[in-house]
Amino acid sequence: MSFWVNTPEDKADLEKLYVSQSLKEQYWKRTHGIIRTCLEKSLIILQKLGVNPEMAHKEVGGIQSSISIDGRTNHAMEQLEVSWKFSTPLQAADNELLVRDVIEDVFTSHGLEVTFKAKPIHGVAGSGGHTHVGVSAKLKDGSIKNLFAPKDLKEDYLSELGYGALMGLLYNYEVLNPIVTASNDGFNRLVPGFEAPVCIVTSLGHSYEIPSRNRSVLVGLIRDMKNPKTVRFELRSPSPLSNTYLVIAGCYQTMLDGIKAAAKSGLSTKELEKELSKNVGEESFYLEKDRAYRDENDVFEHYSLEERNARFGIPPATVYENMKNLEIYASKLKSLKQGDVFTDSIIESFKIGAIDKWQKKLKTRIIEAGIQKIRSIVKIHTKENMDALDEVVWNSISDLKFNIMKDTLTRESLFTRVREAIENKDYQTASDLQIELKRSMEEIQQLYMQYKKNIY
Repeated sequence: MSFWVNTPEDKADLEKLYVSQSLKEQYWKRTHGIIRTCLEKSLIILQKLGVNPEMAHKEVGGIQSSISIDGRTNHAMEQLEVSWKFSTPLQAADNELLVRDVIEDVFTSHGLEVTFKAKPIHGVAGSGGHTHVGVSAKLKDGSIKNLFAPKDLKEDYLSELGYGALMGLLYNYEVLNPIVTASNDGFNRLVPGFEAPVCIVTSLGHSYEIPSRNRSVLVGLIRDMKNPKTVRFELRSPSPLSNTYLVIAGCYQTMLDGIKAAAKSGLSTKELEKELSKNVGEESFYLEKDRAYRDENDVFEHYSLEERNARFGIPPATVYENMKNLEIYASKLKSLKQGDVFTDSIIESFKIGAIDKWQKKLKTRIIEAGIQKIRSIVKIHTKENMDALDEVVWNSISDLKFNIMKDTLTRESLFTRVREAIENKDYQTASDLQIELKRSMEEIQQLYMQYKKNIY
């Protein structure tokens, strides 16, 4: 699980964060000062509580902090990651809450701010809460058998159960996704270019003996050639604030659906691998005909947006679009409802709650934050230090500001149109306008950064 830490009231220097991230500088540096102290204290407490932490290190986001003469850490803004040992599904979900609470308590008590938001800083790497799932059986002799591991790791990627489980996750993801990502913050993270998954696709590896390192996929296959017990799936879409209890339950329900289908098919591991590796337009006993589900390429570098949508389906861009998929793909809900684990009332109440929270935050916090951002974008060039280029760029910025925020006698601003759509309960229009608003805000921030660079 990843999270951001910073000294209070320090504002992000986006330019420095962009450069540091592109160079991946933070990956190769040790934590130091008070941040290292807090990280070590957190691990010690978690160990005493039985969580069994395994690793803690810097993540890709952040900039170098400094130490003052009196030994204080100044201008800290770092992204960190903590991982811990696997457990049973319920205990694993409990452990995640415990980890969040301990980290927040320890860092806050030392005067640092902590956030587990999926995307606290626009344009910089977000924080993931990747969920690892597997299935093992304890035999009569006391030994543990990983049911996803094949008989020979050098001859197969997965067992028949493993292939079925993976296909179940992918095939039913349209109805699992609303549970995984149910917030505006979560969707802010799921954008191309930041190692966050957007497409429903997996990677197995270029060969049986070389594990996949593809970080652009939704579901990763984790396997160690020397240890069959490690074989598992990594769902890369959850954030630290996803409801892990529901995410884990949804994963096992959808995997079970695929396992049943694979068992009924009677196909061998090689045949199931071929099914999973099908191309667009090829028939399958379980997977959709007009979709591909496996790719060993970086899907963001290898395919254009149009090509990705054609191969892997069009991903939802807002909470509302995600919740609508529960209706569009209603036939897949049976995977969640097996054994009454998820019922119609549970699914409907979750959907209603998610849409209610989405529209309230969009109408208030998102627009209010946008207003503050627009008001902070001001003209800074003068006749003495300007060039015609500055005037051209500023005019583009001014036009965007006007379109986003300014109402006139003949037209309404984007902010007003979003508010009115929500008040009229026209959530589809509000969702479409949210996408337009997000693009406009991203464009104006990029233009303003470009504009400021040219002013001395």
